[in-house]
Amino acid sequence: MSIQFTNVNSVWASILVETLYRLGLTTAIVCPGSRSAPLTIALAQHPQIEAIPVLDERSAAFFALGMARQTHRPVALICTSGTAGANFYPAVIEAKESGVPLLVLTADRPPELRACNAGQAIDQQKLYGSYVNHYSELALPDLAPDLLGYLRQTVIQAWERSLYPTPGCVHLNIPFREPLAPIPQAEAQALGDRFDESEFFAAIEDGLTQERAEWQETAKLQALVSQVEQSDRGIVIAGVAQSGSPQAYCQAIAHLAKSLGVPVLAEGLSPVRNYANLNPYLISTYDLILRNEGWAESLAPDWVIRVGEMPTSKELRQWLSRTLPRQWVIDPGDRNLDPLHGKTIHLRRSVMQLAEDLSLQVQTPSPYLTHWCDAEAHVRQAIDPTFQELESLVESKVAWLLSQHLPTGTPLWIANSTPVRDVEWFWKPGNTQVQPFFNRGANGIDGTLSSALGMAHYRSGVLLTGDLALLHDTNGFLLRPQFQGHLTIVLINNNGGGIFELLPIAQFEPPFEEFFATPQAIDFAQLCATYGVTHEEIQSWKQLIQRLNPLPTNGIRVLEVRCDRKADAGWRKTALKQFAQNSIQNINSGY
Repeated sequence: MSIQFTNVNSVWASILVETLYRLGLTTAIVCPGSRSAPLTIALAQHPQIEAIPVLDERSAAFFALGMARQTHRPVALICTSGTAGANFYPAVIEAKESGVPLLVLTADRPPELRACNAGQAIDQQKLYGSYVNHYSELALPDLAPDLLGYLRQTVIQAWERSLYPTPGCVHLNIPFREPLAPIPQAEAQALGDRFDESEFFAAIEDGLTQERAEWQETAKLQALVSQVEQSDRGIVIAGVAQSGSPQAYCQAIAHLAKSLGVPVLAEGLSPVRNYANLNPYLISTYDLILRNEGWAESLAPDWVIRVGEMPTSKELRQWLSRTLPRQWVIDPGDRNLDPLHGKTIHLRRSVMQLAEDLSLQVQTPSPYLTHWCDAEAHVRQAIDPTFQELESLVESKVAWLLSQHLPTGTPLWIANSTPVRDVEWFWKPGNTQVQPFFNRGANGIDGTLSSALGMAHYRSGVLLTGDLALLHDTNGFLLRPQFQGHLTIVLINNNGGGIFELLPIAQFEPPFEEFFATPQAIDFAQLCATYGVTHEEIQSWKQLIQRLNPLPTNGIRVLEVRCDRKADAGWRKTALKQFAQNSIQNINSGY
């Protein structure tokens, strides 16, 4: 076994080194120092990696640069904490300008020994500025399985970023606490008795013999084909996505579904739910399905193809964490899109390219696929009649209505917090070709109105937002004189942050209402009048539907739907639970 189970630091360092070896690392240049001892020992004792000691860091860095330039593969460069890493800087700059792959691993003091006059400690955060392809500081060493998985996946991402899309330097800053020497610790030794090395590294074994990033991509694709041929218990997840060609994007995903014979779990923020006629195996209620323990267990997949970013659904994330399927993430960029740090392989291509690569014959539906489709039908039969009969202005129904009544092809900006989750839970599949837009990079509420106005400039669009997200960006209304399109703002006014009602903090009053829900009690009619914006309060669902289609061609208007935040939160909690159990009784209680 290549992992050293002496103590916490040795496990951490040897997993890091073994991961690099399995990705293709053959050479490491090691400069002397104390804080880097765990890394030095792991490299020196690895039988397949040539570890070369070099005294001077500047010389070591250029030596590594010369090797990497000749072999076209990353060379690892290791140093201790303090100014040692600063001596790498000229070679890092050259690697950037020349497109040479380097992996710089700088050991560091733990956070409690920084900025407190401890010896050999400087600020090593982003030490090389913009001259690296990628930077990350690792967590402190830990034996928890999820953190060991995080370590493996972070190292995989670093390796790939050193090669793709343009070769260059990647910097990992690696803090260690003492003991730095291989002093035995019982908990680390106990982990060795139960650690399954082959399983832990299974997702990257295919990278062993690959020397270039494009060759690795071929091996990854071959591994995917092999996995698909071995098991029909697979799913496609259409994650968060904004595509320049939504129809082609949806056609490619539909091709994968039909040729592989698998269900497509379609995030509400992808366009897939709005091109439902293309896809016979579309699953929109997966969050609710997975709240049913029986379904969640019986539907556990062997493999997953995820297109784009991880969906909003917390239930889906937790289910994937529990079931641990092999996962292929399809995205042409170079980001790490796996917050779960699972057995994940990134395929750096578009879903359209993947659909061309996997030109297989259409498969007969398997019992596993049929089980998914049956679950979707059962839950959908609970959701739609419930909303159809619901006359009270419950905020969750807004997303359900928008999915059916917007004009064909409408660009829809979806605000963060509760609106994006109601879209995820309740957006009904159809053929409206609605184009969803959003700011889900950092998931904040800032800039919501201004972003939506930018989306709708020169055309007619809709913004679905809560009151706090709109109030956070009311200066966006100052754009009205320059705005040349039309924006209808469907405003859910529940006087506060409804998302917090769904979190455990809601049970703690005080300080919940004042410091988390933060009600503002704004008269939106007066606010709109100040900016010369049309305002209308919605009194019924029929009125809202009438205002949605057709949309005006110019100006800004607000359609305000006033809701009861606490009552709606209670309704939502009850509905989610009962939809998952395929029971609709008593959902309308209290209205």
